[in-house]
Amino acid sequence: MFTGLIRLARPKHWAKNVFVVLPVPFALAAGAHLAPAGFLLGLLGFCLVTSAVYTFNDLSDAQADRFHPKKRHRPLAAGQVSRGAAIGQIVALLGVGLGLCWAAGNSRTVMAIVLAYVVINVAYNLGAKHVALLDVFLLSSGFVIRVLLGCALLAAPPSAWLLLCTSALALFLGFAKRRADLKEGLDHQHRPSLRGYSLAFLDQAISITAGIAALSYALYSIEAKLLLPGREMASMPFVVYGILEYLRLADVEGAGGSPVDVAYHSLTMQVCAAGWMATVTWGLGLW
Repeated sequence: MFTGLIRLARPKHWAKNVFVVLPVPFALAAGAHLAPAGFLLGLLGFCLVTSAVYTFNDLSDAQADRFHPKKRHRPLAAGQVSRGAAIGQIVALLGVGLGLCWAAGNSRTVMAIVLAYVVINVAYNLGAKHVALLDVFLLSSGFVIRVLLGCALLAAPPSAWLLLCTSALALFLGFAKRRADLKEGLDHQHRPSLRGYSLAFLDQAISITAGIAALSYALYSIEAKLLLPGREMASMPFVVYGILEYLRLADVEGAGGSPVDVAYHSLTMQVCAAGWMATVTWGLGLW
C-alpha cells in the first residue's frame, strides 16, 4: 500500500511546478528580491498540495479508470490502495502543504493563490471536466496559477505578457492532451467532454494557441524592456522550436497525452529547455 500511496501522490508530476520558477529570472532582472528559504518552502508546500489534488483526482476517477487501457493500473483503480487510505493521504498532504505555503512569506497572497488552485481542481473533478472547452480551460489555469504563485513568492507583480504567453502555452498543452485522448480511441463513455471535440477542431485550436504563445513571448521579450539591447530574441529560437517539436510529437508520434512524459523522455525538449534557460538568463544580463 505504501508504494501505491506514493504513486497516487505522483511526485513525477512535480515537474509541472517548474512554472513556479519561470518568473524568477525576469523578476530578478526587474529588481525583485529572492529569499531562497521562503521560496523553497512555498515550492515544496505547493508540490504537496498538488499531490493531494492528484490523489483526489484518482479517487474521483477510480471507477472510470478501471475501463481505461492505461489508467486501470493506477493504485485505486487496481485496488492496491483503499479509499480510506487515499482520503487520509489527501488530508495529510493538504495540511502540511498549506502550512508550508503559509510559512513561505507573503502569506495571504500565497495562500489565496494556492487555495484557488485547490478549489478549481475540486470543481474540475466534481463535474466541470465533463464540459468541452471548460475542461481544457480549467486544466490550463493550473499552469497560470503556478506562474502567479512564483510571482507571489517573490513579491513581484506578474507581467500581463508573461500571463498571456503562459495561458496560450497551457491551452496548447491542454488541447494536445485531448487530441491524444481521441487518437487513443477514447470516447465520451470514458471522458464525457470528448463528445464535444473532433480532431479537426483540436488541430485548429492547437495551431491557434501555439501561434499566440510564440507571438506573445516575442512581444514580451521586446516590450518588457528587461532584456539587454541586442539580446532580446536570443531565447526565441528555443521557444519556437520547442513548441513545434511538441506539436510534431503530438501529431506524428501521438505523444501529447502527458506533458510530463514528454519532458522526461524527449531529449530534444530537454535540450530546448536548457537552451532557453541559458539564453534567457544571458539576455537578462544575469551572467
